[in-house]
Amino acid sequence: MEVTTQPGPFAPSDFQTGLFECCDDCGTCMYGCCCLVCLGCTIADNMGECCLCGLGMPIRSVYRTKYNIKGSMCKDFIITDFCLPCATCQLKRDIDRRKQQGIF
Repeated sequence: MEVTTQPGPFAPSDFQTGLFECCDDCGTCMYGCCCLVCLGCTIADNMGECCLCGLGMPIRSVYRTKYNIKGSMCKDFIITDFCLPCATCQLKRDIDRRKQQGIF
């Protein structure tokens, strides 16, 4: 018998909200629009990382890996390079939803 996948606690999933679903959480959207750096620091704090690490591809890749979210480092780079505010708000919405579900 050949093993083709590793057993894990859960199958790969998607982010719980879409990249452009800012209206799902207007508070986070406004926070990101008014002070993106502050939102990045909040995300980094939530994840136990240095405040300077809260924005961009590395934090998104770490989060995706931790929660087994579909994607790749290349896709993370492209998304954060072309739409950093949307990517950052999406990440914060996902963190908030996982906290509500008790899985963060």
